[in-house]
Amino acid sequence: MVKVYKSFLSFLEGKFIRIAAALLFLYLGYLLWSTAPSLEIAITLCILALTVYLFAFEVFSLDATGIGVMILLGLWSWLGPALGVSAALVPAGELFSGFSSNAVVSIIAVMIIGASLDKTGVMTGVANTITRIGGGTERRIVPLTSGTAGLISGFMQNVGAAALFIPVISRISARTGLPASRLLMPMGFCAICGGTLTMVGSSPLILLNDLLLSSNRSLPAGQRMETFGLFAVAPIGAVILASAILYFVLAGRRVLPAVKAGAIEAMGTIEYIRKTYGIHYALYEVRVPAESDLIGELVGDVEKAFVMRIVGVHDGKKVRLGPGGLSRDTAIGAGNVLAVMASEYAMKKFNEERAAVVEPQLRVFADYLTQTKAGVAEIVIPPGSRHIGPTIGESWLRKDHGLTVLAIHRLGETITENIVHIPLQSGDTLVCHTSWESLQRVERDRNFVVVTTEYPKEELRPKKVGHALAFFLLALGLALFTDLRLAVALMAGAIGMILTGVLKIEEAYSAVSWKTVFLLASLIPLGLAVEHTGAAQWIAAHILHALGAVPLWVLLAVIAVLSTFFSLMMSNVGATVLLVPLAVNIAVAGGGDPAVFAITVALATSNSFLIPTHQVNALIMGPGGYRVADYMRAGGAMTLIFLAVMLVMVNLVF
Repeated sequence: MVKVYKSFLSFLEGKFIRIAAALLFLYLGYLLWSTAPSLEIAITLCILALTVYLFAFEVFSLDATGIGVMILLGLWSWLGPALGVSAALVPAGELFSGFSSNAVVSIIAVMIIGASLDKTGVMTGVANTITRIGGGTERRIVPLTSGTAGLISGFMQNVGAAALFIPVISRISARTGLPASRLLMPMGFCAICGGTLTMVGSSPLILLNDLLLSSNRSLPAGQRMETFGLFAVAPIGAVILASAILYFVLAGRRVLPAVKAGAIEAMGTIEYIRKTYGIHYALYEVRVPAESDLIGELVGDVEKAFVMRIVGVHDGKKVRLGPGGLSRDTAIGAGNVLAVMASEYAMKKFNEERAAVVEPQLRVFADYLTQTKAGVAEIVIPPGSRHIGPTIGESWLRKDHGLTVLAIHRLGETITENIVHIPLQSGDTLVCHTSWESLQRVERDRNFVVVTTEYPKEELRPKKVGHALAFFLLALGLALFTDLRLAVALMAGAIGMILTGVLKIEEAYSAVSWKTVFLLASLIPLGLAVEHTGAAQWIAAHILHALGAVPLWVLLAVIAVLSTFFSLMMSNVGATVLLVPLAVNIAVAGGGDPAVFAITVALATSNSFLIPTHQVNALIMGPGGYRVADYMRAGGAMTLIFLAVMLVMVNLVF
């Protein structure tokens, strides 16, 4: 009852904050409308404010918001004349240009290349090497895991690098006994920092060159910016990454939690979930006699009444397991044999209230549920998963994926009761009973990140590692030593991996996070509108007027802090699209180099450590058993270090 009351208060508090913020943004929209020098700028600024609000409070999914904003910009060509303005906010031919942009195609290629390297078993080799070199000491393991993740993140999306390293950390934690909570946060933070090593390491940097070309259209010929090469930011990123590693080596013991209850291991046994989550479940086989009052009841109703999970049903003809075999609306029949995961207390209560026979050992399911064919696994819900929002029941995880969820681990708390009605959140760890065959399919689904890795499964493609490395180096070589566009160079490597069988075409499609693609492509027109209408120039003039006569380094610091703040409220892609045109105009008006101001934005939007809003932080929250306070404690100093190092290095390099 107390939990329900607290949940209700939390719900009311969230509603109040959202309504108050909506009123504040409405007032801001009114001010912008009344003070903007033209109707085009006023409309653009109002759409900008609406976008920030929708992103900050996640009223809709981020990709849906981006697409909606893009359509809103397009509708202006129809609504504008009715208000007496014929000029379009975005030229009609460029409204959907984001989908063919260099940035979007580059991101698709990077995701395919990353999945190909993983498929060849490169990451397993990395885990083995780190364990062999680092031994079992935290002081050696942390720089090795974090540094390796950071370096890999320089050549693929940082959230992809972090997802690849969760199983690596799992193996290392299991072999060394180190709490995964002491390893995951350094790895995650360094993966974010590693995204600043190259121009393909993070979405903002991939996007930057396209934004520079767009901004050049409104600049005089003498002030137009050159695009950045692949390793233009390498010196800056290297020092940022080294600073992050040094921070955790020196201060890790004081700022990192030693979470035992939520730390991940790779045992994959019932004993493991007892130790880790306090779930004292065992596997039972129950026979339903002809006179039992269980006959006709639904699986879901029995599970709810006795806090147990039915993982399999044998109806006398076949065993119902895995996807399509069993769901909560399956009816129990006479003579059925049930495979049940439950506590001793739940089974005792079940025996007292239902006419059923609990077998002394597994008979029917002995072959089907042996440790070589099924067991307990941990699965994390990553950012962008389609399962965020719906409940476990609405997601039909058991019916569609063969996952019988035993518990949800969220923010340090393990939930076992009425879990079928709990909406899933990004970062949730699901403790599931599943067949290893089903788990293999789930591993290929980008809507999940499988933490449990050491289980009997299909071999990877180690014979293809030579092809994967060859085409990876080909992509880098074309990007470095030719004048080909980055998208062409990276896609050459990606298609080479597909043609040589490193990755099947279906696996390549699955490897792409299409939500990220649509978010990025649909936000590019908003940046065009901010630049095309003169809104960026107008905001820049007001900021310069408010600051007065200050040195250029102060303006640069203001841009960096503003970018950091925006990246905490919304996606780093959205923050980059909104702030690059603004930074360019501030630089031009203040007498600075617009390219330097623009790259400061693209770097500073990776400075997202204070709260788990960044995709990487959300991804590691569940497996590490972290709370928001843990991010604030470790991320506060990291945020200041990132800002200081970045500003010093930007001034030294550029």
